[in-house]
Amino acid sequence: MTQQTVTVTYQVTGMSCAHCEGSVAGELSSLPGVREVKAVASTGEVTVVSDSPLDEAAVRAAIDEAGFELVGTA
Repeated sequence: MTQQTVTVTYQVTGMSCAHCEGSVAGELSSLPGVREVKAVASTGEVTVVSDSPLDEAAVRAAIDEAGFELVGTA
């Protein structure tokens, strides 16, 4: 039996290096249900795989905590 997952790509401004990617990924990984996070500074895209849809306010808060801004979904 395969568990369904939800994949969402967010657009984030301000990331410029691998350290930025790690900061965003670290904050988002701490959210309940998150399985995988891939942040790409060059495109500003952050792809999150989770067990269920994430609350956008929680995603925004995590990205804000990392020092960046959520623009929306890509």
